[in-house]
Amino acid sequence: MRVFWFLLLTMVVVVTAVTLAVVGGGGSAVLQDVPPERFTDPLPATRPVGRADIEALRLPMAPRGYRMADVDEALSRLGAELAERDARIAELESTLAGAQAAAVTTGTDLFEQPGDQRPGDRRTGGPDRTEEDGR
Repeated sequence: MRVFWFLLLTMVVVVTAVTLAVVGGGGSAVLQDVPPERFTDPLPATRPVGRADIEALRLPMAPRGYRMADVDEALSRLGAELAERDARIAELESTLAGAQAAAVTTGTDLFEQPGDQRPGDRRTGGPDRTEEDGR
């Protein structure tokens, strides 16, 4: 029974000493207050956001998870980037559709490069291969 009381008293003394050391014993604080982490926007402002930027994005932690304002800021930036890309894609698709419609009505080949010549094509001014061979 004496061993039990000795261990209990020793444990109380150790816990009290550790508590006083952490709290500071009343005079000066041992642990300084840490300023809260602030979100520094790692997303580039001068160029579009890329996959590597998203993978490198780390939001600061708060006591109950992430700071809502920081998450909202990052998500709104990503939403704006996606909306801009969607608008550009829609613009390019409509331009392509218009060019394809014009090519169908005029009968031109959209993928023909300048200087490309097909045998028997008189529009490019090239000689007809069948006429060259005498056939």
